[in-house]
Amino acid sequence: MTTLSIILIGVVALEHIYFLILEMFLWTKPKGIKTFGLKSKAFAEETKVLAANQGLYNGFLAAGLTYSILKNNPEIAIFFLICVTIAGIYGSYSTKKIKLFYIQAVPAIIALIVSIV
Repeated sequence: MTTLSIILIGVVALEHIYFLILEMFLWTKPKGIKTFGLKSKAFAEETKVLAANQGLYNGFLAAGLTYSILKNNPEIAIFFLICVTIAGIYGSYSTKKIKLFYIQAVPAIIALIVSIV
């Protein structure tokens, strides 16, 4: 893997660590409520288990990407970058928030292209 692909994969992994923190630990805090545009603190409390589950999945994506860097294995990186891309596409479609596509899928797509070329 090239230095550029490692950096880009690392950026995507760090994003997903941040998502994990937001969803697992900050969901019911003002930062989480504001970031995700939640209706209220009560709604955040009611949905915190679901959010924690989402955060855990984001952690697995970050772990897979980190593992691909540590093992210098582009095939593993490509697999996890495709997973992130699909999650970003589906998330933006299902929530009707195009911003999610740019935040999650676009960095993964860029890292994917650089990793393939």
